[in-house]
Amino acid sequence: MGIVNIDEELHDQLRKASGVSCRSINAQAAFWIKIGMLCEMNPTQSFNEIVVRELYAAGVAPHAVNGASV
Repeated sequence: MGIVNIDEELHDQLRKASGVSCRSINAQAAFWIKIGMLCEMNPTQSFNEIVVRELYAAGVAPHAVNGASV
C-alpha cells in the first residue's frame, strides 16, 4: 500500500462523494480507481453494465431486493 498524491480539488470531490455514498474517503477513491480501470479494460460496456457484472460476480441478486428481474 502506498500514498497517492492528488490535487486539492479532487480530494474535495472525493470527500463530498464519500458522504453521499456512505464510504470513507479512501474507500471512495478505491471505488473510483477500480471502476475507472474496469471501464478502460472494457470500453464497449457502460458504467452500469460493469457495475451490474461486478455485483453479480460478488453474488448480489438485485431481484431479491426489489422483486424485479434483470
